[in-house]
Amino acid sequence: MRILIANDDGIDAPGIALLRRAASRVATDIWVVAPERKWTAASHHLSFDRDLTLTRREKQVHALDGTPADCVVAAMTVLFRDGGKPDLVLSGVNDGRNAAEDAAYSGTLSIAREASFWDVPAIGFSRTKGGTSEEQDVAALAALIDNLWQRRAAWSREGAYLSVNLPKELPATIGLATIGRDKIAGAADVQAEDGDRIVWRIRRGRPHTSRPGDENSLIDSGRIAIVRHCWIDGAPLDADLAADLNTALSRTSASPV
Repeated sequence: MRILIANDDGIDAPGIALLRRAASRVATDIWVVAPERKWTAASHHLSFDRDLTLTRREKQVHALDGTPADCVVAAMTVLFRDGGKPDLVLSGVNDGRNAAEDAAYSGTLSIAREASFWDVPAIGFSRTKGGTSEEQDVAALAALIDNLWQRRAAWSREGAYLSVNLPKELPATIGLATIGRDKIAGAADVQAEDGDRIVWRIRRGRPHTSRPGDENSLIDSGRIAIVRHCWIDGAPLDADLAADLNTALSRTSASPV
């Protein structure tokens, strides 16, 4: 079994070390491709506009001077260009939860989403700040990875990937969460204002909005929150809408100017 690990906090982040230790208890063929630096709210940015460099840190461990999503592309198109793509992609463990609108902003989840584009099962792990990397944490995370892998038929499908939020304390019970609303970047601080020029900064933090059954409610209760995302399904529209639009447009085009 081959596992590819990436993250958005950088190759030297404690979270990826924890994930690597846990994954090594599930499989022996572990590859790491992670950014050289931390990317915050990088989303799914791909670096089309410049050359990228992979630097080998040790056997099967590479640092990339690119974005989190670039790391998956680097593995699939460069490191595994002769075949042997991974069986599973793991992302994280992110330093802080990824809930609600974070699914769009998160570099951690962009890694899992990018893996799903390559039809590889993928899981993005995030964790409430303050967790440790002690033996019980490694063992709990390894058991979770192994059990999710063994039960992948229940969650892996075309275009789908998992977002798993871990509480500070592990081990913990698991809950299947709904996606809530808890938008980051909802406020700004004006630094200076001079005529036509305004200097401002996006305010960090989140409102910690929570409703029963969503990711935040499960995390705050000390549970592991699992959500399945799927980019391929879209949001189907009522079939009558096309007919209504065509009728309206035909009337418009028939009207005299």
